[in-house]
Amino acid sequence: MPKPGTIPLLAALALVVLARASAAVAAMPVTGFAEEEARSTAVPALRLAQGGDVEIFYDRAGNRVIVDAYTGEVIAIERPRRLPLRERPLPRRAGPSLNDPDALERYRRYRERQLGRPLAPLPDEPARDYRQPFPEEDDFIARRRLPAIDEDGDLARREPLPRDRLSDDPVTGSTPRKDEGATARPRGPTGASENVARLQVLLDRAGVSPGVIDGRMGSNVRKALDALAEMTGERLNPDDTALIEAALADTGGPAFSTYTITAADAAGPFVASIPADYGEKARMERLGFTSTVEMLAERFHMDETYLRVLNPGADFSRPGTRIKVADPGKPRAGAVTRIVADKGREQVRAYDAAGNLVAAYPATIGSADTPSPSGTVKVERIAFDPEYTYNPKINFKQGNNDRVLTIPPGPNGPVGTIWIALSKPTYGIHGTPEPARIGKTNSHGCVRLTNWDAHELAKMVAKGVWVSFVE
Repeated sequence: MPKPGTIPLLAALALVVLARASAAVAAMPVTGFAEEEARSTAVPALRLAQGGDVEIFYDRAGNRVIVDAYTGEVIAIERPRRLPLRERPLPRRAGPSLNDPDALERYRRYRERQLGRPLAPLPDEPARDYRQPFPEEDDFIARRRLPAIDEDGDLARREPLPRDRLSDDPVTGSTPRKDEGATARPRGPTGASENVARLQVLLDRAGVSPGVIDGRMGSNVRKALDALAEMTGERLNPDDTALIEAALADTGGPAFSTYTITAADAAGPFVASIPADYGEKARMERLGFTSTVEMLAERFHMDETYLRVLNPGADFSRPGTRIKVADPGKPRAGAVTRIVADKGREQVRAYDAAGNLVAAYPATIGSADTPSPSGTVKVERIAFDPEYTYNPKINFKQGNNDRVLTIPPGPNGPVGTIWIALSKPTYGIHGTPEPARIGKTNSHGCVRLTNWDAHELAKMVAKGVWVSFVE
């Protein structure tokens, strides 16, 4: 039993302890559902793949849409987070306070004076005149009266100045001369002309390849025009756009068409880059395309830059994208019995048994350091998508590679996608990883064509076909 008088003291101590405990509890951070909610919002609901496997878009409602970059399928839709609005103080308005009538009156009179309106003076303000002075009240401007016509007869009798009559067909700085009107061509940002590109498509369809279709009138186009004249007996005027359009209509329709990029196109497979060193090339599995643009440019016989120029802003890696491409038509068919590799013209011409020209292709044929063969050789074998054997003791030496290497196949390999072996060892007709440089650079003694031209020729030749090298 507690002693009398101690009960009130114990009660007081208990109240003090309870008060301190309540304060400690109030000071503790809030846990539970709030903390769990904070953690859930801090951790994203979806872990995204890396390396460009997905694409992220935002729709009109602000939703975050995640799309598979290869198939175009929607993976997830995330709604936007609603953050609480923060209260911001309203900006202070310029001008007098609305609660001060005297300030409002002063501001009103100030604006009236700015506008030049008369105001009655205040009791303690001198009178002012805010009117604009009339011209006759301005002492700084000297004025005189204009003479009448009859007072100054010279004004009435003065003859007009002689003026040359404009010609019926004036020529200005922006007007082409009559002799230039037929040759003017619309040009794009890179100097390419669609009229030239249409001509290149027509030549490609006729079997006289212009090389890459790039909208430029170069040596490869002129060589193709010469070959067309040999093939048909008539020379095509490259400036006759009406004739070119009619010939396109007869050979398959317009020079350009619309192509929709598929999921297979976007999926590749592609390689990140192509090393220049043969030793590094030999360690790769395949020397494939590096991008969708490179793949589609080769498919439609086009220059990569020109393909981009024709489709500004296009996403070539997204399935469903519609692009403008050249329509080179179907490959040539027939039986080639003789091939002429013209070193001076840098062109390969294929003939049938009757001596008719079947096809012609721009080519890179040897160099001063490693010249191509002379005389006549035969086709020994044909390989599609071949490997390339590098032997520095027999061929040229590349870099510091001094041992035999096997380079994997692919369109970006040293010989492209085709190897037509000749009877002279180590020499052949083959493709190239750089189609835009055909006819403009040198080779290591072989005959180099674009991959699509080499593929077309390989389908028309057989073992035993004669190949003549002429100067």
